[in-house]
Amino acid sequence: MPSRDPMPSRREFLTTVAAGVGASALATRWTWAAGAPTIKSPLNGPIGLQLWSLREYLPTDLAGTLGKVRAMGFEVVESAGLWKHTLPEFRAALDTAGLKVTSAHIGYERLRDDLQGGLAEAKGLGASSVICAWIPHKETFTREEALKAAEMFNGVGKAARDAGLRFGYHTHGYENVPSTEGTLFDTLAKAVDPALVFFQVDVFHTTHGGGDPVALMTKYSGRIRSLHLKDISKTYPVEPGHGTAPAEADVPVGTGQIDWPKVLRAAMKAGAVEYFIEDESKDPLGHIPLSVAYLQGLKL
Repeated sequence: MPSRDPMPSRREFLTTVAAGVGASALATRWTWAAGAPTIKSPLNGPIGLQLWSLREYLPTDLAGTLGKVRAMGFEVVESAGLWKHTLPEFRAALDTAGLKVTSAHIGYERLRDDLQGGLAEAKGLGASSVICAWIPHKETFTREEALKAAEMFNGVGKAARDAGLRFGYHTHGYENVPSTEGTLFDTLAKAVDPALVFFQVDVFHTTHGGGDPVALMTKYSGRIRSLHLKDISKTYPVEPGHGTAPAEADVPVGTGQIDWPKVLRAAMKAGAVEYFIEDESKDPLGHIPLSVAYLQGLKL
């Protein structure tokens, strides 16, 4: 948790809501969301929010947290679990807040051991895409693990397609080490069927892990569907092969070391159609609006 609470108190938040839309809206809780702002940007697809960003708040205040997400202008979100809620509870809260899940992150182990359950969760939330964001490994990711994951991903991709869904893999930086095919990401990309598996590029982790997101998207043009938009501090070093970084390395989009116009132009050219802000800092509710403002003012 942050050293200071970045979330306004419930009283402060409700006072703000009441001032903006009137007390009558409070009686129906978050139905005021229809009048909330909408994020507009020069991108060729919606800017959503990866709900992992608000993992500190979703388990204890689902409706309130989703209401804040909509109030920031988001209309679409990407899920990352149910945060101790049932599927009907989570879906109802999304609907009430005026949010649509278009993409769902489902863990590797769940896809391996309970594939139909994972796909059912994604469909129940309303998602059209399912994404695996992490391949389990020890300290160093290996070629054997990449090939094993690719085999599983082809099976998951076929099952997802049969269920009317798409399946993708989210880059995480640990793949950016040498391999027979170039890097371990190249190994994975060569082994998966492009018709069954697309890629979601995490710009932060690709950069932090020693990769070049522009070069990656250019090389795999046509196989990139979505991006995670998050920036890395100008003072934080690149660590080749690393898949994680501390919270202080995460800064609002547009304030770090990423060349966003260059990245986003490459993404659109490569076929990306969805963009999700993700904030893993200690102050997501402070950072996310700054990221939104930067992206809305961007010239491409």
